[in-house]
Amino acid sequence: MEKSHENVKAFGWAARDTSGVLSPFNFSRRVTGEKDVQFKVMYCGICHSDLHQLKNEWSNSIYPMVPGHEVVGVVTEVGSKVEKFKTGDKVGVGCLVGSCRKCENCDNDLENYCRDQIMTYNGVYTDGIPTYGGYSDIMVTNEHYVVHWPENLPMEAAPLLCAGITTYSPLRYYGLDKPGMHIGVVGLGGLGHMAVKFAKAFGTKVTVISTAVSKKDEAIDRLGADSFLVSRDPDQMQGAAGSLDGIIDTVSAIHPLLPLINLLKTHGKLVMVGAPEKPLELPVLPLLLGRKLVAGSAIGGVKETQEMVDFAAKHNITPDVEVVPMDYVNTALERLLKSDVKYRFVLDIGNTLNKN
Repeated sequence: MEKSHENVKAFGWAARDTSGVLSPFNFSRRVTGEKDVQFKVMYCGICHSDLHQLKNEWSNSIYPMVPGHEVVGVVTEVGSKVEKFKTGDKVGVGCLVGSCRKCENCDNDLENYCRDQIMTYNGVYTDGIPTYGGYSDIMVTNEHYVVHWPENLPMEAAPLLCAGITTYSPLRYYGLDKPGMHIGVVGLGGLGHMAVKFAKAFGTKVTVISTAVSKKDEAIDRLGADSFLVSRDPDQMQGAAGSLDGIIDTVSAIHPLLPLINLLKTHGKLVMVGAPEKPLELPVLPLLLGRKLVAGSAIGGVKETQEMVDFAAKHNITPDVEVVPMDYVNTALERLLKSDVKYRFVLDIGNTLNKN
């Protein structure tokens, strides 16, 4: 059903400046276009990158800013040429709402590497209109960037759309998904705990590597990791030298790479998915002596994101979340800054976003 060219009223929570403090915000969404899906937002995850963007720590923030790129909801309207979705469908939108659709990356379902990608929030559409994310009551998104949300997957598992795909994609692409392999996961936060769950579901043996010995019990007992290494313990690290086929490094703080490279077998792969703000030191000789690889990975394309949520539904993989009401968002962000959450906050938008 097409409407006149009036904008659709929307309501959410936005930051107005680099304080990053969020408060209620009335704004407009575009009218549902012929290839658009409009949906009522039910849940939205709080990603660590939301913190960086809210405070302009990456020097690219646009205010007012409505964050949120782990968004799950229910379709309320579809455009006349939408083919994949109908009213009432459960859907998800991750980090992207646009790309050029013409480049080699887009042709290969790698919209996440398109140079003209449009981020779900703090981005700009080609007509100059800013993008607003999922801390809001409705979204209007081109159907190409929307995924079907499986019926048996809880909607509060929204962090799969960022934390999930960010760890699933490198495990698959770098071939670290073969049963019997031994995979290391560095860091046990929002990304790390998903890396453990996916790696275990692929049938690999998983070792969690952390600076905090206090995380051993949760890594093994709660998340099902097979073993645990304290990265600050030289004896433990030396004892595990040459034992890992691959490592997913989720840490965004400055940290040494040499101890991790030494854990790899010949041909081992160290894949970075965290983004430290300063360059890390990379010793080259240990790479040469084992034909080892240091690589990176960022989220995933739409097709792979769909594959990931389907895999998660099939294997009953969900993030460990703390569901909170919308008006708790500023407190949640403060707690996230202190890593005081196991392991991801999710905003209950559908039940708690009140306009008064």
